[in-house]
Amino acid sequence: MLKPEEYKFFLDYVYGLIVVDTDANIIFMSKQFADYIDVNQDEVVGKPIKEVFPPTKMDKALDKGEPEIGDFYIIEGKAVASTRVPLRKNGKLVGLMEYDLFQDTEMLEQFIENYINLDEEIKYYKEEVQKLRSARYSIDNIIGNSQAIETLKKEIRYAARTNSTVLIQGETGSGKELVAHSVHNLSKRYFQNFIRINAASIPENLVESELFGYEPGAFTGAKPKGMKGKFELADKGTIFIDEIEELPLSIQVKLLRAIQEREIDKIGGKKSIPIDIRIICATNQDLEQLVRENKFRKDLYYRLNVVKINVPPLRERREDIPKIAEYTISILNNMLGKNIKGIHSKVIEELMKHDWPGNVRELQNVIEKAMNFAEGNMLRVKDFNFLFAEKCMDPDMASIEWNNPIEEIKRNAEREFIIKALDLNDGNRTKTAELLKISRSLLYQKMKRLNIEYKR
Repeated sequence: MLKPEEYKFFLDYVYGLIVVDTDANIIFMSKQFADYIDVNQDEVVGKPIKEVFPPTKMDKALDKGEPEIGDFYIIEGKAVASTRVPLRKNGKLVGLMEYDLFQDTEMLEQFIENYINLDEEIKYYKEEVQKLRSARYSIDNIIGNSQAIETLKKEIRYAARTNSTVLIQGETGSGKELVAHSVHNLSKRYFQNFIRINAASIPENLVESELFGYEPGAFTGAKPKGMKGKFELADKGTIFIDEIEELPLSIQVKLLRAIQEREIDKIGGKKSIPIDIRIICATNQDLEQLVRENKFRKDLYYRLNVVKINVPPLRERREDIPKIAEYTISILNNMLGKNIKGIHSKVIEELMKHDWPGNVRELQNVIEKAMNFAEGNMLRVKDFNFLFAEKCMDPDMASIEWNNPIEEIKRNAEREFIIKALDLNDGNRTKTAELLKISRSLLYQKMKRLNIEYKR
């Protein structure tokens, strides 16, 4: 077993290790290097380094008295990379040590190859970690080229350049979360955590612990090791709080402090925890009105309303509907196992007339529903009967889309009813048949006849 005092044994294996005194005379040379330049290790001690090894730069390095990292020199036609380090004792220069990083081109090439491979691995894992930790969507997922969307994208890019709190306002289904993702992905924090939380989905008695965490034993039922809150998890990154108006007033006070002081207090904690986060909030309510009604803190509203982004409703950018429909079909084809290649112009006309109170989300749901009804590779008006019911008796539309409108209406109604029954029973065929008061075999016949390929 090797002992510490056997240091000379260790040193003999160091590539190119040489130690000289202030007169550039050799104090020590590793056996590896002595063999490399074909000299006797013991006989060279005390001799000038320049005499034993003419290519050396150690004499010049002594004059400089500064480290030289990765310096190259040539020996017998080979490029060698060395590092030279001044040796000081009690602040006084007493010598110089040199050791080789690479002693031939093959070693250097192997290092470069390893470095490139490692660099590629690091890039790969960075991308994978980013997928896991960051926002799923980017500004490219905001579909449309209307003036309203161009303005929205400008506002997103502006918000991404700042570190200020962002307040996103818009109707339900208009894409507020998509905007929040985009701001984060365009910001300097894009590689850090993007933590999402919906204030309306958390029971009031759990909001504080979810947001700010708690220490071990803070309350009955607390985890033995405590818990980090969403704010602590978002440190160095971004926290997105949707439906901010649903936060209890007591929690609004703690949020205000987190914004102002850049620190949080865990439940049961004895000291504040500093945080560095970007806060993005979203609401579908008029916060100013809620402030007037004393349902939202005025001071918090002003802290949140630094950079405001208004997301336009779909009815104010109807010209984007064709592109959104096309994009939605391309995404849903993979999810639903469909091969829908287009949408009939008459459908687009009707979709453009709709008010879309549920905005983009409603449009996407409508298209998904129609794709489940579709029998061919083109979405037609009959696939949207559930939305255009009042249009089904229009003679012109009937002649374009089908020859027997009454039978078609019956067929689509039966198909939709069976799908809803399947939904209610999570796809269980036996329970669905019982609900519809028909046999299981008849249910399968109807599903085959109506082209129902139900998957959950």
